[in-house]
Amino acid sequence: MKNTAFAMDPQIQKHRWWILVAVCLFTFMSTLDGSIVNIALPVMSKDLGIPMNQAEWVVSIYLIVICALLLLFGKLGDTLGKIRIFKIGSVLFTVGSLLAGFNSGLTLLLVSRAVQAVGAAMTMSTNNGIITEVFPFKERGRALGMIGSFVALGSIAGPGIGGLILAHLSWGYIFWINIPVGIVAIILGAIILPKDVTTTAQPLDKLGSGLFAVLMVTLFAGIFIGQEIGFAKPVILLLFAVSAIILVAFIRVELHHDNPVLALKLFKNAQFSISILCALLIFIANFFFNVIAPFYLENARGLAANYAGYALMTFPIVQVIVAPIAGAVSDKIGPELLTFIGLILISISQIGYMMANLATPLWIFMGFIGLVGFGNGIFMAPNNSIVMSSVPVKDLGVAGGINALARELGMIIGISAATTVLFSAMSRSAGYKVTSYLPAHPEIFISGMRVAFMVSLVICLVATVITGMRLFKRQRA
Repeated sequence: MKNTAFAMDPQIQKHRWWILVAVCLFTFMSTLDGSIVNIALPVMSKDLGIPMNQAEWVVSIYLIVICALLLLFGKLGDTLGKIRIFKIGSVLFTVGSLLAGFNSGLTLLLVSRAVQAVGAAMTMSTNNGIITEVFPFKERGRALGMIGSFVALGSIAGPGIGGLILAHLSWGYIFWINIPVGIVAIILGAIILPKDVTTTAQPLDKLGSGLFAVLMVTLFAGIFIGQEIGFAKPVILLLFAVSAIILVAFIRVELHHDNPVLALKLFKNAQFSISILCALLIFIANFFFNVIAPFYLENARGLAANYAGYALMTFPIVQVIVAPIAGAVSDKIGPELLTFIGLILISISQIGYMMANLATPLWIFMGFIGLVGFGNGIFMAPNNSIVMSSVPVKDLGVAGGINALARELGMIIGISAATTVLFSAMSRSAGYKVTSYLPAHPEIFISGMRVAFMVSLVICLVATVITGMRLFKRQRA
């Protein structure tokens, strides 16, 4: 796919970098809100007078609603206009943020988080499509690299920013921080975002959209509740069985629908399929790190929370610097080689984590944190460019929705798999069931961490081999 109608409009091109700023602001805030709440859960639990397992639904409901609606809004972006959906989403997200900050009980908070999540799904599913339409082909990798930078920053900066806010203000401000940013982005968008030109009048796949939403809700309710009560309980097995049945029904509906919410035909394109799969795998691996690294730094190594936060910020800071550069380079030399190099660097970082122990100098561990940020920065922007440039203009919304869904699924699967593998390995090492860090036995944690990062390394190597084979075939061709 080369240049679009927007990319050839001189008036739009004059404002294209401001359009990128508006899109990046909401990309940052919507991804930040998936991670910033975790650090505030103990305070919220106390203030609202609810047990911790109920407070955790403040995070879970946000992720579940986003996953349930990403494909729907990606498709609506193609039919009604990506910019229209993005604008509505930005308003809903800001309103949800305002309501979520009031300390008026768990019910209002969960409803507010659901409103936030609807808005976040609308902006997440359309941001890559808007930028792909607005930027000419020769600048697309650089622009998508900027979005990748803000996704990375939002995904991992949450605990650090949340900690700073909670040190001085009440927990409501972790939501209210979105309001001034949201208002600026809404005003900026109203002034500089153009009217949609690439819309289709195709009917919406209502059955497919409904089945997919129910699939996401049953699957992730099973995962989140299963982590609390155990995966062998009948209710959890029932939820997984229902989600499996709905998955089969969803695929059958999509294969026979003229205008499906998930265009399965896109996966016939090897470039698209490989890039989506590799993005999913790398987000899973990244969230192994996100879950385990704070245990290692704070519990095993005894760092204060703020210093651990500073160390962890090495990852997004390096990625934010590297991603736009990698995007610009990919515009000149092509994206395939860069994605392969990025995945090699990410795999090397997993080996570094796997070898770490209680005596490892912290500067060496931080070096590996920086290396994974460097690898992600090199990988993400070119990979997004491959995804968005391998589909026709009429499917940009669906492609953007699938790309965002791969990120959110990777996040949820990574968090769930990391905790499951870590505590299973620790239990095997200890000889009894372990469900948290054992202060008297840091060596048991280190053995569990080693196994978890071994799994993470295997995930990264699978992505590296797949991408390497694609590069080899392309060079031979």
